[in-house]
Amino acid sequence: MSVAKVSEISATSSKSFEDAIVQGLARASKTLRHIKGAWVKEHQVRCDDGKIVEYQVNMMVTFVIDD
Repeated sequence: MSVAKVSEISATSSKSFEDAIVQGLARASKTLRHIKGAWVKEHQVRCDDGKIVEYQVNMMVTFVIDD
């Protein structure tokens, strides 16, 4: 039997939403083992003079707890 836990994280990128997701999961994997998936629950952008300067995602990361 496995038990999983969910942790909410926020990640940003100046490139794209996809890059924010990749960077967020890469950072989360440094401290969380056995990551099984992520649910991106929010997308946001930060603008300056009408141009997008930052992409942000809020994710729920699911990982299995060690026995």
